[in-house]
Amino acid sequence: MTPSTDAYWLALRRVRGVGPRVARLLLEKFDNAPRIFALGEEELVAAGVYRPTAKNLIQFADFEAVEKELCELARLGVSLVRWNDGSYPSILKEIPDPPPFLYLRGELPSDPADAVAIVGARAASDAGLHMAHRLAMELAVRGITVVSGLARGIDAAAHQGALEGNGRTIAVLGCGIDIIYPPEHRQLTDSILAQNGALLSELPVGSAPVPENFPVRNRLIAGLSLGVVVVEAAEKSGSLITARLALEQNRQVFAVPGSPLTGKTRGSNRLLKQGARLVDCVEDVIEELAPQLHNGGGVAAGARVNPGKALPEVEANRAAELARQFAGKGQQFETVIRHLNSSERIHIDSIVESSGLSAQTVLGVLLELELTGLVVQHPGKLFSLAQI
Repeated sequence: MTPSTDAYWLALRRVRGVGPRVARLLLEKFDNAPRIFALGEEELVAAGVYRPTAKNLIQFADFEAVEKELCELARLGVSLVRWNDGSYPSILKEIPDPPPFLYLRGELPSDPADAVAIVGARAASDAGLHMAHRLAMELAVRGITVVSGLARGIDAAAHQGALEGNGRTIAVLGCGIDIIYPPEHRQLTDSILAQNGALLSELPVGSAPVPENFPVRNRLIAGLSLGVVVVEAAEKSGSLITARLALEQNRQVFAVPGSPLTGKTRGSNRLLKQGARLVDCVEDVIEELAPQLHNGGGVAAGARVNPGKALPEVEANRAAELARQFAGKGQQFETVIRHLNSSERIHIDSIVESSGLSAQTVLGVLLELELTGLVVQHPGKLFSLAQI
């Protein structure tokens, strides 16, 4: 029985001696896995493959196990993103050792995509969790994809923040695509998928979340991103591995400063001493990455926290009543108020874009409403009506 096309792709990673670097070498020369398996020994050696590895490629015969894995992928609703697919992230091809394919659940953003990784301690402080959540939410509001590793602590806060910013987030797993680790994050992964995000892995189905998988996984977190933000990291932390890999991949490294009195931030503080960009607000990230961002780091037209969700009737009625109260102060007050509600945080850029008013006018109206207690300003230039 002739193996299927996808079977050759899965087989490529099962051949002894064919790691990501060898796979990249072959794919850059021959474009696809079926063609690689059709080559002779001398052709492979001439392409730069060691002879023992070339022999292993030619002699590989365990396609039955590979076909079984493909059946399991179909059952799980998992797709393969191959090196030569248009959906394979082009930014990932820039690193020295990209995987020849990715296991995918969900949707990848259109390429090219703006993405920033947020990583940090599993046993994070409340302040660290809040910072990761806030940065992710504010990045998401600006249309930037948030990448992290689904771990406890900072990773989970980053994913959740991106979701609350109504943005896209990608979780890169250190285990098989069929395993949710830690198990308590199953609901979080469901939310990621429901909001057009993605789970990614390069490991075969059934691969356990063993410690040696995570440093390898971290190169993908960095590789998918324009920059890596380390929120909290101890002196011996996997986040520092991600930061080192990011530097090797020519990515920007950021770090949030922390108290020198706690061991939770010694690693991230050391990154700052070594030249990482200090971050205390999302603008620090945007300013540094602005030349590389395809949308300039601004809020996409009409973007806001939880856009598209219909306002509850009580919210709509309240906004209308407030608009009538301020009608005598000018049309601009009514216009701005009708873009606000108490259950969503809306970025000032979104109000400017959708209202047609100048930024100066919108800011003046918001300031006056804030002084009356009717509007609340949140970090990142986000605004909402005060709770009733």
